[in-house]
Amino acid sequence: MRFFFSVYLHPNLYKMFVDYSLITKDAKVWVYPSSRKFYPNEIEGIESKIKYFIENWKSDNENFKASYKFLYNRFVVFFADDENATLTSLDIDNSVSFILKLQQDYDVELLDKMNACFKQGEFVQYKELKDFKKLIKNRAITAKNIIFDNLINTKIDFENNWEIPIEDSWYNRYL
Repeated sequence: MRFFFSVYLHPNLYKMFVDYSLITKDAKVWVYPSSRKFYPNEIEGIESKIKYFIENWKSDNENFKASYKFLYNRFVVFFADDENATLTSLDIDNSVSFILKLQQDYDVELLDKMNACFKQGEFVQYKELKDFKKLIKNRAITAKNIIFDNLINTKIDFENNWEIPIEDSWYNRYL
């Protein structure tokens, strides 16, 4: 009861971060694949920074809801439910600035969309598109390999089309 009372008295303590399950299926999604797997000693710090950013992303709008997932120690995924709170260009710029800072802090690439992320056995690989095409040509990966479509736009796409066989993805043009 005490916490509720303090939030009531101090509305600026309202947090935008919500559980992923509370994000609507049409929420916007941004997937940021890392050029390398994050080391175990980095993960707690990364997640802390991401959560802090999400909690404060649009703190001026109590209707804004956002969440994130940090997957395979490699993917940062933002979910923004803008059904009741419009995302502006400035909001998007702030998220990109945050990702640029993460890149700098951890010496990784997170904004390069000219790559392919796919599974080889239990491992997630990150390859430049030209190297990915060579792997297909040399049959090191097949149509059945799982690829991550990091260009998806909504939560429903994330849930249904983010991890799919290459043959079912837009990458199938390289087969």
